[in-house]
Amino acid sequence: MISVIMLTYNRENFINRAIESILNQTFQDFEFIIVDNGSTDKSGQIAEEYAKRDKRIRVIHRERGNIGAGRNTGLDVAKGNYIAFIDDDDWAEPDFLEFLYNLSIENHADVAICGAADKAFDEKMIMTVEAALIELMWRKRYNVAFPTKLFRKELAQRFRFPEYGIYDDIALMYKLLAEANKVAYHGLPKYTFYRHEGNNSAWTTNHHQLTSEILDEYLKTYHIRTEWLSEKFPNSAAAFRYFEWSFMISMVEKINRLQLSNCESQLKKMYRELSTHREEFLQAPETLDFEREWIGRYIK
Repeated sequence: MISVIMLTYNRENFINRAIESILNQTFQDFEFIIVDNGSTDKSGQIAEEYAKRDKRIRVIHRERGNIGAGRNTGLDVAKGNYIAFIDDDDWAEPDFLEFLYNLSIENHADVAICGAADKAFDEKMIMTVEAALIELMWRKRYNVAFPTKLFRKELAQRFRFPEYGIYDDIALMYKLLAEANKVAYHGLPKYTFYRHEGNNSAWTTNHHQLTSEILDEYLKTYHIRTEWLSEKFPNSAAAFRYFEWSFMISMVEKINRLQLSNCESQLKKMYRELSTHREEFLQAPETLDFEREWIGRYIK
């Protein structure tokens, strides 16, 4: 019924916990596709040992590629009616799959979303895709990460993960939500993101790890997102533009406050964009008080 896809790369110290959390699910009708993305440690070997003991596990070894290329490898062979993802350094609660499956079935939703240990809310929302996208942009209840979400296979396989860059999630999640019939959310925590220095997203909690390449990818991807969504949902175009500017002013504030010196060209670009749209940003109903303060401080 469900294909669980996990990409692994050099996580021999974490992978056992992730695998065990799926094998211990209360919902047992699943296949577990583990894609070894060119590991040079024992991650692939550990996955193979589990596969010998449980026939639901399939291990695919491939040459090193980005996260998107590895996830595409998993999608290419997935046979389930639904697709779920887990990261190799995280873990799922025992009723993770059952909770998401029931949430999708009971609400006839193409996408079901649960809470995580760091984003837990005991509330339920059945959303149109526009409402789900706006909620995604706020990042309060859920974010662009693929774990915590269950997708109908027909929806998940409609798009390919980008096989370039580092952050495949910010480039694809909004497209999947935009093509759903509706999105069901219940924020009880059924998944834990394990934060550590080796995470791809480590820079979001330790901004001194921010590089010009990372910021450049975010800025380009967010601009493409704004254009794509604004064309598809013109009534929400102003809100989508706000969220792009909101990211910019947050980065301007962090670069200045932390005196980060390796993003000068991106900083100048953000200054120009925010200066051009200064009044429009200040007048947007979504703009927060601290954002207005930052605009007054940094953007003339």
